[in-house]
Amino acid sequence: MRIFHCFQFLLILAVAAFGQADTSPADLLKAGKADEALRTLNATLAQDPKDAGTYNLLCRVYFQLELWDNAIRMGEKSISLEPQNSSYHLWLGRAQGRKAENSNPFAAFGLARKVKTEFERAVTLDANNLAARADLSEFYLEAPGFLGGDKNKAKQQADYIAEHDLALAGYIYARVEEKQGSGHAEEKFKKAIAASENSSHYWMELAYFYRRTGKLNDMESAVIQALASPHPHSIPNYDGAYLLLRAGRNFPGAIQMLHQYLSQDNPAEEGPAFQAHYMLGVLLEKQGERKDAAVEYQAALAMASQFKPAKDALASVSR
Repeated sequence: MRIFHCFQFLLILAVAAFGQADTSPADLLKAGKADEALRTLNATLAQDPKDAGTYNLLCRVYFQLELWDNAIRMGEKSISLEPQNSSYHLWLGRAQGRKAENSNPFAAFGLARKVKTEFERAVTLDANNLAARADLSEFYLEAPGFLGGDKNKAKQQADYIAEHDLALAGYIYARVEEKQGSGHAEEKFKKAIAASENSSHYWMELAYFYRRTGKLNDMESAVIQALASPHPHSIPNYDGAYLLLRAGRNFPGAIQMLHQYLSQDNPAEEGPAFQAHYMLGVLLEKQGERKDAAVEYQAALAMASQFKPAKDALASVSR
């Protein structure tokens, strides 16, 4: 019993130390601690209501929370304060794009034009903002022509990116081939992997391609390869679990991936820990483990109390 209490005390100290390590808003955002990030950022604004960087971080927290209107509002505020900041335009465009995906067609049309404007503005302000060029190329590939979609323009973005990042350019060339239906997309995706020196990120992009084309066995194989490949700038456990969940494949494997992701010390903004807990809850619920699912939904809400999917899921599983 004494050993148990000692362990509890050490655990409390470790948790406290971990919390202290994540004190900056950027660290809280990266760790997926949405509620703490919002409190810290709003406290900063109370001291300096014209801090554009704080508004940008708020935009990104709300983006994680899937609160698109809030994210857009914060993104607009950051740009009003620093209109020449390429990254701020990129994040506003991303928030508008996600809202468009979740809106009725009429609203989506209006938002799509705004997305195009923001991405193009981001590229104009900083020609070497490769993330903005990549997002702009995706817009050109996905949007219909009457909203500004243009496969040739997407390829032009890849041509510029190729001067700086052959792997990213290769990925965009693959997406162009996929949209054109030429039959060479898979080959191009594999060239991007080679150019990246076997990066897990581009293996995962190949896995996404296989899912879109219905090659689910190949998708799983690509996910396994991603997990075995170098991944300094990607989150294959998180992305792999997401793919398996959406494809309805290998739920036990997806659960294991999320446990591994949540146990690591290097979370990513693109894979918020609270969303990982939520996905884990969904997977457990699909396995019939409703009590364990509820625990994961509660864990998600403990970090991000405004995350509606977890709220709804917890209410449903608790009935």
